[in-house]
Amino acid sequence: MYLNSEEQQTEMTHTPSSDMCEVGLSEVSEMMDLLHIDVETDVVEDRPGRGDALCSKNVLRKQRHWERQLAAKKSKRKEEKQRRKLNREHESGASADNPQLSKRVLKAITRERLAEAQSTGLKLCVDLSMTDCMSDKEISRLAGQLRRLYGSNKKATRPFHLFLTDLKEDSRLYRECIRMNEGFLNYTMDITEESCLDLFPPETVVYLTPDAEEALETVDADKVYVLGGLVDESIQKKLSFSRARELGVRTARLPIDEYMTKNNNAKNFHSKILAVNQVFDILLTLCETGSWTETLQAWFPRGKGYVVAPDDSLPPSTQT
Repeated sequence: MYLNSEEQQTEMTHTPSSDMCEVGLSEVSEMMDLLHIDVETDVVEDRPGRGDALCSKNVLRKQRHWERQLAAKKSKRKEEKQRRKLNREHESGASADNPQLSKRVLKAITRERLAEAQSTGLKLCVDLSMTDCMSDKEISRLAGQLRRLYGSNKKATRPFHLFLTDLKEDSRLYRECIRMNEGFLNYTMDITEESCLDLFPPETVVYLTPDAEEALETVDADKVYVLGGLVDESIQKKLSFSRARELGVRTARLPIDEYMTKNNNAKNFHSKILAVNQVFDILLTLCETGSWTETLQAWFPRGKGYVVAPDDSLPPSTQT
């Protein structure tokens, strides 16, 4: 069947338009679906995104704070290292004309000095026979004091020949010295289970104890000086004096009464009992200076409640 020209024109006009409308509506619907999905996705993902941003800011702030702290610590360590270096140079008198010796050379010099002291140095024993009377805390403190005593001897121009007597290998102190003091068994000193009387004649021994009546005047090369291995907070009175009486040897005390006076303090505290390393530092300095006033001024602990007396208040026999 053939259509006339008007019908053909009408058919050609309406049929494509209908198809195009249907296609257009379908595309719009799909686009709306896509837009709907994107909107929902944005809504869902928006909140976590904000949280991540806030979290990131906190992390960055903490990281910057940590970096500032780290930089401050590095700067402080650098300053401290520089300060120690300057102190070492000052103590050793280092300069352009007198460069600082290397650690290896200094150690060699120290070993040589200590080795020489083993044959020519003044003799000093630390009597460690009384450790059974001490608590574990006191044992630990004594081990630390022995380390400081040895450290002072290493630095001394004229070191002593040191002996640790009555130190048994199965004792608490022996184990604590090994635990606390690195290289203890390599110390340049004599460590023995024997007593001072097993090593030296009684007439040469002078036992230093704060309870002695006689004041020590000088350090003699032909004498052997003994320090009681007790910590300064021990509550047992006259223990070192009793030990000296048991050995039957001469006793002496530091001349605190002769050169010092009590210093008024809020606690009204006065004590003449010193740690073994403190007594040793006093003996070392006395050997170098020959002056009790200078020695006690330098080494007697201020917290003990005593100060060096003025020269005009000293007894005539002690004035120079």
